[in-house]
Amino acid sequence: MAYMFMTALFIGALVMTNAIAGKFFLLFGYPLSAGIMAYPITFLITDLISEIYGLKKANLLVKAGFLVSVFVTLIVILANRALIYDRSPVDQESFHMVFGLMPGIVFGSMLAYLSAQFFDVRVFEFWRKLTKGKYLWIRNNASTMLSQMLDTVVVVTVALYLWPLLDANSKTVPIDWLLWKKIVIGQYLFKAALALLDTPFFYTGVFLLKRWISSDPLRNKVTYPPPL
Repeated sequence: MAYMFMTALFIGALVMTNAIAGKFFLLFGYPLSAGIMAYPITFLITDLISEIYGLKKANLLVKAGFLVSVFVTLIVILANRALIYDRSPVDQESFHMVFGLMPGIVFGSMLAYLSAQFFDVRVFEFWRKLTKGKYLWIRNNASTMLSQMLDTVVVVTVALYLWPLLDANSKTVPIDWLLWKKIVIGQYLFKAALALLDTPFFYTGVFLLKRWISSDPLRNKVTYPPPL
């Protein structure tokens, strides 16, 4: 039950990240994608799953998220290409302007997501073994901050520079490298700050999940990582 709840929260955060990623806002002079409001939650959840259920369950969650991203991308592409009804409350140009970049964002996100999330769970597991199951804050922060650097570089490059060069959509144009640098730096600093701030949430999440699992009638079917 707890694993299903965490999976639903993970998928929801992932879908929302891609859906709102096309809007940017300024924070301390750096342009940030609105998707950054939801995306860090996915790293917190994979770390929680890895801590409670182990590496295999965390990898399964990453794969499920990948399939959902593919599904969402296909639906958006079909919606963009569907003939519009002449009395539609949203015209084709507006719809294409909002969602035209989304396939590129999702494609970039999928590449970044797969590389960063698999990297995250492996780094987390590495630190878990190195610390012999102690110092949750070290493995939580080390794995998340390193993986989010990889994620940021990949998604910004693919979604905002490479995709607009290839999609033949006049409403989307590639960013220049000066803006690329500002977005990467801003996005990563924001993610790194959230990674540091989520440590108490990680400890609280581990505590609450263990209590939830211990009271679950199906708890005998839960497999924890072997003791180190």
